[in-house]
Amino acid sequence: MKFDYLIIGNSAAAAGCIEGIRETDKKGTIAVISDEKHHIYSRPLISYLLKGDVTEKQMNYRPADFYKVNGVEALLGKRAVSVDSKNKTVALESGEIIEYNKLLLATGSKPFVPPMEGLDSVKNRFSFMKWDDVKALEKVVKKGSKILIIGAGLIGLKAAEALEHFGVDMTVIDLADRILPSILDKQTSEIMQKHIEAHGVKFLLGTSAKSFSGNTAVLTNGDEIKFDILITAVGVRPNTELAESAGGKAERGILTDKKQAVKGCKSIYAAGDCTVSEDITDGKQKPIAIMPNAYAQGHVAGRNMAGNTDKFETAFPMNAIGFFGLHIITAGQRDAAPNSASRGEPSQFHCYEEIDGENVKKLFSSGNRLNGFILMGEKIARAGIYTALIRERTDLSTVDYELLCKAPQLAAFAKEKRAEILSKGGAA
Repeated sequence: MKFDYLIIGNSAAAAGCIEGIRETDKKGTIAVISDEKHHIYSRPLISYLLKGDVTEKQMNYRPADFYKVNGVEALLGKRAVSVDSKNKTVALESGEIIEYNKLLLATGSKPFVPPMEGLDSVKNRFSFMKWDDVKALEKVVKKGSKILIIGAGLIGLKAAEALEHFGVDMTVIDLADRILPSILDKQTSEIMQKHIEAHGVKFLLGTSAKSFSGNTAVLTNGDEIKFDILITAVGVRPNTELAESAGGKAERGILTDKKQAVKGCKSIYAAGDCTVSEDITDGKQKPIAIMPNAYAQGHVAGRNMAGNTDKFETAFPMNAIGFFGLHIITAGQRDAAPNSASRGEPSQFHCYEEIDGENVKKLFSSGNRLNGFILMGEKIARAGIYTALIRERTDLSTVDYELLCKAPQLAAFAKEKRAEILSKGGAA
């Protein structure tokens, strides 16, 4: 089989790529390869599926006829094992060889499980990243199950939230000294931890599992925990193997240029969690594993695979998520932009904050730029205005920043800027 466009992966970046291709090329043949058998679905919804808040039909990231409408051949339940960039072929685990003219690697990430002695002796051990993880977990969890979750980050805590309605006993452990360290500072982390503890979740921080003997974990601090079900949610690692097999470069993720072309390869692009992007708030290359970023990268890649010359230049970390009813939106960095001085900008760091119980607003600025924010509870309203300030690197001296801090509103912008923000949906 040969296709004009071949996509390995079947999530947000793949959807963006397909839609980007079809904006320019209505007739070129497209195929998607995925080792999962499911229609393209929204991965963040897996916790809500387990909890019962969404149906299987509602898991779809695009309508059921998405592949048909876009003329896509979906090769689902098939695993790609290598890429021959010279001959423009992809080898599948089944032995099939697929030819392509342009290739997108949207291979995502995989769970990172640190070495722990005796881990293979654990019978009911699960990750929490895919639909099939939820289906497998659902078969064994029951009321009263003792669950040990390793990892107090986004994945581990969404698993805890989803499992609460089963009436289980949950303990979360993490080597870090606080929960959600990647998106919250110490103060907001403590607020969120107390909120989650009120729902029966126990935390043991500053320690992790050293070894296992069946359903008993020995922690690094010497304590022992007995459990029925183990969920490992320590972190993720980008899937870079296919890019490297094709001669591409990878450092913490697949390296691409701003057109999403893989460095070191011809006719191969990459998008989504498997890649690194330049964070516009600090200038650093890093994985930014969020769905809007993945879709935008995939869209740029798809348009360029079809002959355009678009660039993706607006990456920065952003999360909108809730735990047990307490919602947070975070974006950017919590400290001064490290390269502000080299750009000749003032580097003085400033944090504006409002704290009222579980309702928190923290805005972090330096160099006359908003670099990041943490919004919690009732303070999440109109976060899109702050997001627009970060995305567009707005000079804060050109807006009424004092007004924006207290009450985000379009009145703080000039008339032309208000129209631009509204056109981009930034006033949400």
